[in-house]
Amino acid sequence: MPITVDRIIRSKRRTVALIVEYDGSVTVRAPMRLAESAIQEFAEKHVNWVEKKKAEMRAVVPAQSKQYQPGETFLYLGREYSLEVVPAQRKKLILEDRFKIAESALGNAELVFQKWYRQQASLLIPKRVKFFAENHQLHYEKIKITSARTRWGSCSPKNTLNFSWRLMLTPLDVIDYVIIHELAHTVHHNHSKRFWNLVEKFLPDYKERRKQLRQYGQQSLL
Repeated sequence: MPITVDRIIRSKRRTVALIVEYDGSVTVRAPMRLAESAIQEFAEKHVNWVEKKKAEMRAVVPAQSKQYQPGETFLYLGREYSLEVVPAQRKKLILEDRFKIAESALGNAELVFQKWYRQQASLLIPKRVKFFAENHQLHYEKIKITSARTRWGSCSPKNTLNFSWRLMLTPLDVIDYVIIHELAHTVHHNHSKRFWNLVEKFLPDYKERRKQLRQYGQQSLL
């Protein structure tokens, strides 16, 4: 059955990997010199898996656009907090028992929230990565916080770890799963059985955490 490959990312990797993004598009990560015909053949051999993943993506209810109105709820570490608009507040956005946004910041509310989440990710995620890396004797090059909408995390061929700030919407258990997942890629740059065995060694309940992550999907994205 023909299958459309929407994006090919080439690197120094030795294996081919298929990724079905949250929007249903298909990405293939492939070695530098692998012919496109071989990539297409690989994708078509896994057509049933791709169609299954696409069906899972379609089953996710798309997120409603945020209006940034009083009482509207926003996620942080898996918990929902309501929004309060404060007429005279020095900081643009703070979180106490609820999110409080300065009335003067409402015109730029989306960017204000994104900046706040990114700041929290920059504080939390590197600490968690360092903790797990040291405990499991794993080595990474550096950490980047991204604005990716379709990938929670990734590991470059040179072991740079990338994490979307949108992870801050999910519970800490889920964040830790993504961190372990990407750290395991510093050993195996693929999704082979050895890779998943390593993930399970570090995180025996990873399947449950991965299931939790999938439940967030597009519903969590700002």
